[in-house]
Amino acid sequence: MSSSSAMARILIKGGKVVNDDCTQEADVYIENGVVMQVGRELMIPGGAKVIDASRKLVMPGGVDTSVHLQETFMNATTADDYYSGTKNNESLLEAYETCRSMADPKVCCDYALHVGVTWWGPKVQAEMEKLVREHGVNSFQLFMAYKDKFMLKDGELFQALQHCKDIGAVARVHAENGDLVAEGAKETLDLGINGPEGIEISRPEELESEATHRAITIANRVHCPIYLVNVSSMSAGDVVATAKMQGKVVHGETTLAHAVLNGLQYYHQDWAHAAAYVTVPPLRLDPNTPNYLMGLLGNDTLNVVSSDHRPFTVNQKAMGKDDFTKIPHGVPGVQDRMSVLWERGVVGGKLDENQFVAVTSSNAAKIYNLYPRKGRIVPGADADIVVWDPEGSKTISVDSQVQGGDTNLYEGLRCHGVPIVTISRGRVVYENGVFTCAEGSGKFYPLRTFPDFLYKKMVQREKVVEGVVSGRRDFGCSDLDTPTRPCTRHGGVRDLHESSFSFSGSQFDDSVPKRSSARILAPPGGRSSGIW
Repeated sequence: MSSSSAMARILIKGGKVVNDDCTQEADVYIENGVVMQVGRELMIPGGAKVIDASRKLVMPGGVDTSVHLQETFMNATTADDYYSGTKNNESLLEAYETCRSMADPKVCCDYALHVGVTWWGPKVQAEMEKLVREHGVNSFQLFMAYKDKFMLKDGELFQALQHCKDIGAVARVHAENGDLVAEGAKETLDLGINGPEGIEISRPEELESEATHRAITIANRVHCPIYLVNVSSMSAGDVVATAKMQGKVVHGETTLAHAVLNGLQYYHQDWAHAAAYVTVPPLRLDPNTPNYLMGLLGNDTLNVVSSDHRPFTVNQKAMGKDDFTKIPHGVPGVQDRMSVLWERGVVGGKLDENQFVAVTSSNAAKIYNLYPRKGRIVPGADADIVVWDPEGSKTISVDSQVQGGDTNLYEGLRCHGVPIVTISRGRVVYENGVFTCAEGSGKFYPLRTFPDFLYKKMVQREKVVEGVVSGRRDFGCSDLDTPTRPCTRHGGVRDLHESSFSFSGSQFDDSVPKRSSARILAPPGGRSSGIW
């Protein structure tokens, strides 16, 4: 048996397999990058690498839906490239080709691309369709913030969402009121507030909740499923919850930072410390916000936790030393997303192990049409797997991190629950604290359009609407509205004078003389002088 053949076969033995809907004691056999068998007492060929997962959890590899690598943003380039972290009127196709050329030689895991729509016109519309049909892109990011840079006006957002629906793409929307954010920034600077706390003062949560409601309303008008990114506040979360209860097709993503940290960090006396937490929407001042967002993840109001990894160095953040609007927006987190979420979510009692898999992997795979190739451990799935030690622990430190940047928002946090083995497409890329992945070993993963998780319900609703409209056009009313009795005279309100009840024919007491009234001398309950 050759060594290459042996390494293509892996048996994970003795663990508990955790999917989003169930946990079972089972072994997992992998061959040539694919899960071949899941169960006990498996019959497998010899020569497989055996990984002992006794007292461990075997979970699908994480799907991080928002990672910014080798990206130039606000006059700074992120501190991670596609290996270490695996403009206006610009052509969407050119942006796609640029990203592919930078990523393909360096990635060490499978990846896909969102394409930002930062302006609107016939060229953008045509390129969106081409990216979907020919290049495997199935999601586009739309901005209601960043006025005069990325922001789409309501009419443009309406058209972009309508086009996303027509081509079956996932519409990702960053919801903040861009006009009022711009005015708030000017007002805050005029008051002499120019430090990192200005980011929170100028972008209050009501601007997020208003834009969230507006985005959902516009999407509902064009019958487009909507995916809201970076949900950061309790009020915005409530808007999402209300929309879901009303039956609207809405999904929400929050970030690790928003689900764990609060905005008090912006008032830290050390400017560099405070600036390290600058992101948008900002972390919220109310210390109850992280627990609230974690609760929304637990009840499926919010569906996904991303890292929104966009790391900048202290020197890059210092570009906004005298003006908070110039501090690059972004925080690191791709390396610590799962450990920190396990600590605060599962150990903290907000999530169980299955919900953890859902918000870190399975839900994202379903939304982006990766499921069940990704996000689930079943025969036929890609062998992207993490062996997780729920009893293990580690202390997070910038000194030991692999991700880029010279800060870590979770510095000193003790996490209980850590990965001990990571497998990417059947290759062990992390074991015993050592990364063994090679540059370029990952690949671009083309995605299909019209994911059922988003569009199945929407398509069915349109069929119902079309059927009702057709019925009314052809017959005056639909089959669903076929009347079962004659219409009443008063527009549907029943007239009690039209009762069908009557005394007809002769009655047994017709011969008894009738009196119009009688005085009751001693009725039950006391004497009366009334006429009855």
